[in-house]
Amino acid sequence: MPGAWSMQSPFYPIGTPGVPWGEAEIATWLARQRRQRGYADEVLAAIDRLRDRFDVVQYGRLDYEPDVYPLFALRSRDWLEGRPVALVTGGVHGYETSGVHGALRFADRHAADYAGRLDLMIVPCVSPWGYERIHRWNPRALDPNRSFRPGSPAPESAALMALVAPFADRVQVHIDLHETTDTDESEFRPALAARDGRPFTPGGIPDGFYLVDDADSPQPGFQDAVIRAVSRVTHIAPADARGEIIGSPVVAPGVIRYALRPLGLCAGITDAPYRTTTEVYPDSPRATPDQCNAAQAAAVCAALDYALEH
Repeated sequence: MPGAWSMQSPFYPIGTPGVPWGEAEIATWLARQRRQRGYADEVLAAIDRLRDRFDVVQYGRLDYEPDVYPLFALRSRDWLEGRPVALVTGGVHGYETSGVHGALRFADRHAADYAGRLDLMIVPCVSPWGYERIHRWNPRALDPNRSFRPGSPAPESAALMALVAPFADRVQVHIDLHETTDTDESEFRPALAARDGRPFTPGGIPDGFYLVDDADSPQPGFQDAVIRAVSRVTHIAPADARGEIIGSPVVAPGVIRYALRPLGLCAGITDAPYRTTTEVYPDSPRATPDQCNAAQAAAVCAALDYALEH
């Protein structure tokens, strides 16, 4: 992909080692990014096909000259104030393909099963600029999934928080759909280190699906229910030799924990009792793209089922 570099290279090819990027380095990075797929053709067209079953809500617009991206959510047609809400988000990192298409798959194939029991708000692609360029960041070299905080500098994050704010106290379950890819290690983590003027320490990529629970409000039974459902679709990531996944201790099969809200993560934008972040591994030789999408949809169904039962 554009900007990819060898893991053997001692430095990322933009900036001065040890010095955080300024506007010139961000501009150099931005000039390297190229559109590789179409938000309108692949995402908006799929949303349009669902208009007969959902209320399609435009909740914002990203103006990244010369590109303009309308932001859409799918809302239950029978939305009822006072009913519990299930929030499904995908594409916070635009390059994580199954997060987007897994959310759309859930909307198309499974959402009807929850009609009348939960109000659904499905946001398939939070970061369309990143989706088109297969990138983690937005054009300001900001990670939207570290920017869910008051006064967010990332318009993708700010728009989603504004959408959710009026019903945030009704959200009972929020599942945020992500992937961990090989390019996390070959491109995005080195770029992050370079941007922030820090050394890059190589790590590893887990082979399989895992979840990120909230360290400040863990729900082990909920996480386990999602893992068990997904294990019927694709394999679960094992812990490494240190008992970790991407540097965090494994607290249960396929589960690690982050402090969601202090880190500015999407799954921390509400106080929903049931929250998780999925991580699919699309580069595994043991998983197909369809399997990855199906795993995301299975995770959503399991999350909603658990919330309804408890």
